[in-house]
Amino acid sequence: MKMELVASLLVMSFYWLCLGNHIIVVSGLCLGDQKSLLLQFKNNLTFTNMADRNSSRLKSWNASDDCCRWMGVTCDKEGHVTALDLSRESISGGFVNSSVLFNLQHLQSLNLASNNFNSVIPSGFNNLDKLTYLNLSYAGFVGQIPIEISQLTRLITLHISSFLQHLKLEDPNLQSLVQNLTSIRQLYLDGVSISAPGYEWCSALLSLRDLQELSLSRCNLLGPLDPSLARLESLSVIALDENDLSSPVPETFAHFKSLTMLRLSKCKLTGIFPQKVFNIGTLSLIDISSNNNLHGFFPDFPLRGSLQTLRVSKTNFTRSIPPSIGNMRNLSELDLSHCGFSGKIPNSLSNLPKLNYLDMSHNRFTGPMTSFVMVKKLTHLDLSHNDLSGILPSSYFEGLQNLVHIDLSNNSFTGRTPSILFTLPSLQNLWLSNNLFTQLEEFMNVTSSRLVTLYMSNNNLSGTIPSSLFALPLLQEIRLSHNHLSQLDEFINVSSSILDTLDLSSNNLSGPFPTSIFQISTLSVLRLSSNKFNGLVHLNKLKSLTELELSYNNLSVNANFTNVGPSSFPSISYLNMASCNLKTFPGFLRNLSTLMHLDLSNNQIQGIVPNWIWKLPDLYDLNISYNLLTKLEGPFQNLTSNLDYLDLHYNKLEGPIPVFPKDAMFLDLSSNNFSSLIPRDIGNYLSQTYFLSLSNNSLHGSIPESICNASSLQMLDLSINNITGTIPPCLMIMSETLQVLNLKNNNLSGSIPDTVPASCILWSLNLHGNLLDGPIPNSLAYCSMLEVLDVGSNQISGGFPCILKEISTLRILVVRNNKFKGSLRCSESNKTWEMLQIVDIAFNNFSGKLPGKYFATWKRNISLLEEYKGQLKSIEKSFYDSEDGRVYYEDNLTLLKDLNQLLLPNIYTILTSIDVSSNHFEGPIPKDLMDFEELVVLNLSNNALSGEIPSLMDLSYNHLVGKIPTGAQFSTFSNDSYEGNEGLYGLPLSKKADDEEPEPRLYGSPLSNNADDEEAEPRLAYTIDWNLNSVGFGLVFGHGIVFGPLLVWKQWSVWYWQLVHKVLCRIFAQMYLEYVTGGGHTYTTLRWGH
Repeated sequence: MKMELVASLLVMSFYWLCLGNHIIVVSGLCLGDQKSLLLQFKNNLTFTNMADRNSSRLKSWNASDDCCRWMGVTCDKEGHVTALDLSRESISGGFVNSSVLFNLQHLQSLNLASNNFNSVIPSGFNNLDKLTYLNLSYAGFVGQIPIEISQLTRLITLHISSFLQHLKLEDPNLQSLVQNLTSIRQLYLDGVSISAPGYEWCSALLSLRDLQELSLSRCNLLGPLDPSLARLESLSVIALDENDLSSPVPETFAHFKSLTMLRLSKCKLTGIFPQKVFNIGTLSLIDISSNNNLHGFFPDFPLRGSLQTLRVSKTNFTRSIPPSIGNMRNLSELDLSHCGFSGKIPNSLSNLPKLNYLDMSHNRFTGPMTSFVMVKKLTHLDLSHNDLSGILPSSYFEGLQNLVHIDLSNNSFTGRTPSILFTLPSLQNLWLSNNLFTQLEEFMNVTSSRLVTLYMSNNNLSGTIPSSLFALPLLQEIRLSHNHLSQLDEFINVSSSILDTLDLSSNNLSGPFPTSIFQISTLSVLRLSSNKFNGLVHLNKLKSLTELELSYNNLSVNANFTNVGPSSFPSISYLNMASCNLKTFPGFLRNLSTLMHLDLSNNQIQGIVPNWIWKLPDLYDLNISYNLLTKLEGPFQNLTSNLDYLDLHYNKLEGPIPVFPKDAMFLDLSSNNFSSLIPRDIGNYLSQTYFLSLSNNSLHGSIPESICNASSLQMLDLSINNITGTIPPCLMIMSETLQVLNLKNNNLSGSIPDTVPASCILWSLNLHGNLLDGPIPNSLAYCSMLEVLDVGSNQISGGFPCILKEISTLRILVVRNNKFKGSLRCSESNKTWEMLQIVDIAFNNFSGKLPGKYFATWKRNISLLEEYKGQLKSIEKSFYDSEDGRVYYEDNLTLLKDLNQLLLPNIYTILTSIDVSSNHFEGPIPKDLMDFEELVVLNLSNNALSGEIPSLMDLSYNHLVGKIPTGAQFSTFSNDSYEGNEGLYGLPLSKKADDEEPEPRLYGSPLSNNADDEEAEPRLAYTIDWNLNSVGFGLVFGHGIVFGPLLVWKQWSVWYWQLVHKVLCRIFAQMYLEYVTGGGHTYTTLRWGH
């Protein structure tokens, strides 16, 4: 009796359960016509793979069975098919306008999602007027969505999303599609091209009063967002990602009372995000990431917040994180990366028990790191690229059993690396690069470690690399480059290691090459460059490598072993052996068909560059600079070379310029002995080239106009050759793409073409040391980005180039040793040179008074003292910068005093100079010149200046009068700085106030700016000669291999060196000045203290 009662109760319970969930259990009720239609539909279908015809659902469609029992089929109690689910069945065709599917007129739910129909959506949907659910998303449909779908007035859910915008809704448009769908609650049209402005698509949606879920991501929607959308009060999901809304988020969005999900990422949002949105009590997800112009800050978060996911990364959110963030107890994902947040990381983050993903990288957080010991579910922690500091206690990480990824790189953490990090049971990635850690400790329990990657480059690690590191069983990558590690012990029992990458470059590791590396059979990447390893390396024992860097050690490489076939190094693609004492090209290279990058620079390789090197099929990067090579082996026709980067500079290569690789982007053939004409068709081989240097050779002839066909060219250096003729006008037109043009020290003649376009982007123009005449072209004023202009030592004439006042970015202006004349006044211009730091107008015929107000307006943005305290910056132009290498162009300077030269490899932004010597200026020295706190060099010599000395400089051969000021600073200068001023007296001159002035003594030949003026006043040639050596370009591969600068110098005056000495003493505490007597003169010399 009890059993029967229990059975009855179970049956009744099952009945009510089915009824409450709308489950109809039928048996044998399938109508014959319904089965027939379904079988016809199945037989008409085609599949991506015909084997899929018997897929998981359709294989149950057997004619002998009740169709209501078939998988994917649901019937009502009369046997009519009411629901059909054939999603993810790999269907590729057979659903057309005449499909029998449209005869299933009792169908209420149809799901064909995630197939591959690759056809338009059939137009027969108006026959299925009972449909309440239609899902055609990601099914491979293309073209226009048919208007017939708008007749399905009972639809509650409509999914027609698409990949790659293969579907469109333009004619009919969104308004036409939804105007009759007044019962719709879920509308998903992601990836459908709608292409409508904000007022249009927002207005179309307002008729959908019951709409709860709206997803229109990637629909080409335009803005602005209409505040009237808030009238759709039932909305719980708003997903508008990846549209070009370009507008603020309306304040009315805070009025949605049922909103659970708000997704507005990558929408080009602007303005300030409404704070009140964060306090909507129902919200579980907010994603407004990747809106770079969206500003905002967090409010105080309410207690018991419902947010589970909060993403504001890549926005302009600022200020500090409020401690109330700890109220969001349901938060599982928090992404605040790439914003402008500042202040300390709140300790209340440790109150988030469900948090598993935390990314606060790329902000300005300061102070110590907070402890996450209570956040037990944390799997991902990224605090990189902030200003966090202090020691990391091991206790901060105790109990974090689920932590998989830690990134604390690019901060200022100090002390020892917490050893617990190597033993966390789930940790796979530990990234601590670019900090100030000092020691990497030995650690125990290595067998339990799950660590896969360890990045600790760019720290202050010193001492020995722990041998236990190589015993970690799952470790695949070790990156410890750019530290101060000094010892690498031989590995023990590493035969079972699965290590793939070992980067120990740029340390102080010494001793023989660690042969135990040979035992790691899985090693693919080995970087040992820039250490102090010595001895002989046998490359034939490193056959599993794909990347090998041995550059800049004290190693000798045995690379000429015999019996080398393609299988000897089957996978090597990246090989750096700069400065490895190589005498010849390694013979095994000719068989390396996988080689992509090869650096053999800074060796002693002599003779011929073999022809086979151009035939390596995958080689795209070749650097053989700084060797003793003399010839390129031909022939060059029909070479298969795919070189992108070719560096041959600083060799002894001679003969004609070779044929360039057809796809080359970087070509440096400078500092060789090439002596031919520049090929007339050179431009036809440079379609991809952005960097070309042929400087410091013996090239002759004219510049071929075909070079203007090199439309990608950004840097062109033809300096220090014997090139004649004129500058092609088209070359100046190229300045709309060309950023650096260096033609200095040639024999070019004629005028500078006045063909500079309004779109000029020139950064540096150097025409120094030619025979150019005529005026500075007016069109040069279009170069609004120009920082360096050197036209010195030519025959250029005219007045002071006032047109250059239009260029506010100018830093260096050199027009010395030309035929300029007149005053410096520019009455028509009110513009100022805010960045100007070097002005050299010496050896011209300028006259009149020095305009003090002009000097007063040459405002510098960064003071000298501030830059001394910080890192020195040089003037350079970067063309390419990545982890693999860098291409840049830099101005350099060589100073020459007698036979002693000082190389300044960079022109730093602190180096400031004004040279107006050897002109005809008169009147007093402007007091404004004394207000330059940053001024390092000032040369006023060989003019007709008068009056008193406001300060001490090189003031020789003027008409100055009075007593020289006393003091330690003035006494450091020699007599030469004051010679030729009859009215001066006092130390260091021997003349007293009542003494007669002796005959002035000249230290150079009298010269005049006008060769025809026999009565011209003699002036000294012993003055500053800035010779901007604008060829400090280079390609840095991986670990700092810099192509050396090409240098040309001229004589400098004595007083300049005294000033330079004082500047150097301010920078380097070990330097001091010492008085030396010789040849009857007393002068100062620079010493280095110990």
